[in-house]
Amino acid sequence: MARLERTDRVTLKGKLMSMPVVDSDMCTACGICIDECPNGCYDLEDVAALNRPDDCTECGICTDACPNGAIS
Repeated sequence: MARLERTDRVTLKGKLMSMPVVDSDMCTACGICIDECPNGCYDLEDVAALNRPDDCTECGICTDACPNGAIS
């Protein structure tokens, strides 16, 4: 899969995406965001953590993939 450029911000469900934020109270550490992120921005500690924000292209895939709505 080709790496998205930061300037390729997309609209997801009618909203322009921005840097994702993980709500640690809602995260169950399922790891889906890690599997779905095309740029490998997440690590799993006690909860999911966006540990490589400079690699994030703000594509919104993690937000859509999170089954608990913990990423916004």
